[in-house]
Amino acid sequence: MYLKNLQVSNFKNYEENEFDFHENVNCFVGKNGSGKTNLLDAIHYLSFCKSYFSSQDNYSIRFNCDFFAIHGLFESFDNKTTAKISCVFKNGRKTMKANQKEYQKLSDHIGLFPLIMVSPYDSDIISEGSETRRKFLDITISQFDKEYLQQLIVYQKIIQQRNQLLKQYLLGERVDLSVIQIYNDQLIPRGNYIFEKRKQFIFDILPDFLRYHKTLSEDKEKVSILYQSQLFDIDFKKGLQENEIQDFRSSYTNFGVHKDDFIFLINEKQIKQFGSQGQQKSFLLALKLAQYDYIATRKKLKPILLLDDIFDKLDNFRIAQLLHMLGQNHFGQVFITDTDEKRLQKILGKHQILSKVLLI
Repeated sequence: MYLKNLQVSNFKNYEENEFDFHENVNCFVGKNGSGKTNLLDAIHYLSFCKSYFSSQDNYSIRFNCDFFAIHGLFESFDNKTTAKISCVFKNGRKTMKANQKEYQKLSDHIGLFPLIMVSPYDSDIISEGSETRRKFLDITISQFDKEYLQQLIVYQKIIQQRNQLLKQYLLGERVDLSVIQIYNDQLIPRGNYIFEKRKQFIFDILPDFLRYHKTLSEDKEKVSILYQSQLFDIDFKKGLQENEIQDFRSSYTNFGVHKDDFIFLINEKQIKQFGSQGQQKSFLLALKLAQYDYIATRKKLKPILLLDDIFDKLDNFRIAQLLHMLGQNHFGQVFITDTDEKRLQKILGKHQILSKVLLI
């Protein structure tokens, strides 16, 4: 399905606005600060029930307003099926509706309208800590695997409860230490499930990632992704047991899949320390495009692709390679932001890409 129409109310810098879209490529063109990226974020809300850029919904409310609303009309490419998705945040409560029916759990919506965002902020996946890389991976798997998402939500909740109990103990409060074992018994099967899914994900995504990187970098570097987990060395039960004393001392659960990381390598060295900006951009774009193919294959549905400020962040060779793929209709519906209308029209015309340009 593709997004046919978008309506936003009191969302960031928009008061009341409506947009109609092309089923192929749509381009938001305007000066920096005009709100192009905000529209991409509104589309992101319709897929993930949240902002791509902030964990707090109140930051998405227009200044001096008390709510925001986003409505999107999706239509199948054969024009036989439609779905209206609504996201409203008011009085500290967020509701998501599909065809006027409210979801009991926001997680029930995740994956129904898959989406991939490519943004300058993606550099955080390389530069920030392991939590950012786990989040990237978890979002990918959750778009097609509901069970993974549910197991992950429960696992994270148990970790929070276990850590709270450890903190109470460290503060000298009376606690029932037998509850620790109960938490352990609940963590083990869920942690093992998450570990196996993440391991399989890296195995599955690597071929597409390597293929895309070869195309974008002219096959100049050797790259790889390594999954780093404590569970490769010791089983979950024993790991919890061996870290129990340290857990009580630190009031933190020191063993589990919440400690996992993903190591990005270029020429057998970590790209975070040894990769140039250009190399990091190629790595991240290849990773995102592999993520796209991974979801499309498993959902049998092409995700919406959001490309934020892509032409200012890539060199001409990488832009040409990416647009060649757009011209071949490899992707489904695509949204692009840019500041230069003439440049954009020239690029789209050169590659004969069907598109709609919206001046923002």
